Amino acid sequence: MPPTEEIRQLVAADDRKDFEFAARGFIATRKDPVIKRDDGRVAYDTSAYEFLKGTAPDTANPSLWRQAQILTMHGLFKVADRIFQVRGFDVSTVSFIDAGAGWIVVDPLTSVEAARAAYELVTEHVGKKPVLAVIYSHSHVDHYGGVGGVTNAADVASGAVKIIAPEGFLEHAVSENIIAGPAMSRRARFQFGLTLPHSAEGEMTSGLGPRPSLGSLSLIAPTDIVSRTGQEIKVGDVTMVFQLTPGTEAPAEMNFYLPQFRAVFMAENANLTMHNLLPARGALVRDAKAWADYLTESIRLFGGKSDTMFAAHGIPRFGQDEIVAFLISHRDAYKFLHDQSVRLMNNGLTSSEIAEVLKLPDVLAKQWFNRGYYGTMSHNAKAVYQRYMGWYDANPANLNPLPPEPAAKRYVEAMGGAAKVIALAATAERDGDLRWAATLLNHVVFADENNKAARDQLASVYTKLGFESEAGTWRNIYLTGAQELRDGVVKLPPASMSTDVLSATTTPMLLDFVAVRINPVKASERAFKINIELTDRREKHLITIENGVMIHESGIVDPTAGASLRMKRPDLLMTLLAGIPVAARIESGDVRIDGDASLYDALVGLIEPLTPNFPIVTP
Repeated sequence: MPPTEEIRQLVAADDRKDFEFAARGFIATRKDPVIKRDDGRVAYDTSAYEFLKGTAPDTANPSLWRQAQILTMHGLFKVADRIFQVRGFDVSTVSFIDAGAGWIVVDPLTSVEAARAAYELVTEHVGKKPVLAVIYSHSHVDHYGGVGGVTNAADVASGAVKIIAPEGFLEHAVSENIIAGPAMSRRARFQFGLTLPHSAEGEMTSGLGPRPSLGSLSLIAPTDIVSRTGQEIKVGDVTMVFQLTPGTEAPAEMNFYLPQFRAVFMAENANLTMHNLLPARGALVRDAKAWADYLTESIRLFGGKSDTMFAAHGIPRFGQDEIVAFLISHRDAYKFLHDQSVRLMNNGLTSSEIAEVLKLPDVLAKQWFNRGYYGTMSHNAKAVYQRYMGWYDANPANLNPLPPEPAAKRYVEAMGGAAKVIALAATAERDGDLRWAATLLNHVVFADENNKAARDQLASVYTKLGFESEAGTWRNIYLTGAQELRDGVVKLPPASMSTDVLSATTTPMLLDFVAVRINPVKASERAFKINIELTDRREKHLITIENGVMIHESGIVDPTAGASLRMKRPDLLMTLLAGIPVAARIESGDVRIDGDASLYDALVGLIEPLTPNFPIVTP
């Protein structure tokens, strides 16, 4: 039975339970669907997915269509007594727990504007109360970036509002996307379909949630750290019991239980989809075994005493038996993925071979929440292999292969030229062998990026692959690839860090980001040292340029350095990263320099500009 027919039968037999859970407790949504930024641009539009009404068209996998219908239900929902959620305002959900005198806000979305809109909706329909605490369940931006929409730094500093987060949160929140941030941002366009239209022919969620809101990012440092499982924190009249789950979906993550409500919050460890172990945008590979083991612990700790389960994405689940069955099945999917990938690896299969044959047993695969809408068995099996074995598959032919562009030219030449390869691809496309057609045409495009016939044909193949994909991420990736082949790369400015995030980023982390942008040819031409004293932070840093690399050391002053500068950290940011000439800051008296003033300019001259629009589907 072809997979498409299997999926159609599965959708036709849906018991609609997830739709009922998604709709349960609905109170209201925004009257104005458009959430705007202060500058008038759109941060989020809740009406963007209205095209999802009705049955799936031929341009959409019916299983993903069903998932998208559930994920885009938007508004305020009562989850349980004194527990509310706002869903469909962002890729993530935000929860509001009534603590008597005020709210506990859990995971305040990606942007200030989306979080503010959610808080206003709660205030309008449930009542006006202050925020007493904000919980960051883990260290990804869609779970803390909107904090400025529900509270402010002054109230936190005064002690009126707690910020509760797992151990290691701040370090991971500001570090994950710094060093490789530019590449991750470029690849995230593909993962989330950020340049695609919302439509039945374009982006229709990532499979985990709607598209992320595009507003202002904020970050307020935690005041209360959860450092152990079983730790209790009381806010207002509500007691929370925490479970630390580091190394699962995020390096710093936690679940918590609400004893008086018999409710468990599962963060992003239990979702309406199989999650990814290695995001398409890039990240450190996650640990499927640890993920499964922590879910086993969650079942033991909370499963038998929970009547409600809610989470950072997706929908709640209701009833103790339902919750336990869900957690067991979801746990077993990750455990099967891990154990069988390793078994096949130990039997000599490579990552691509494992991905081709590894399938969940029907008893797991037919559960909607285990299907690959966001992460896939194929991608995740390769991630397990990479975690243990790395990229190399042990075949000597793959030890030092040709890069894509020269390899493509030789492949095309060996197959008889571009016209012959395009004809072979056309036959493969007609036969429905789209993966082979894509491989053939990709070689032609990388051999000659100006071959319009190959580009257009490859775009057609990618479009068909996207329309077939059950995974929202795969759909977005294929369709973005098709878009860029037809129209070129959409020119977007480099992603910028918010003031809050910059403030929370340590100076060594910022200097790490400078170091990975040093041009090695220019840096090899000279050697020098600079002392930098940051007077507002009482920090001293030594920067050494030598042998084509930049080394920085904290707390060190070298009396032999060619230059020594005294400044505040904002001056360092402006002159080192924002293009403000240091001479202007010296003239204003904000920077003092002793020694060779030209050395600081030389350092700045070694830093390469960011290239946010580098090619992906062309050489």
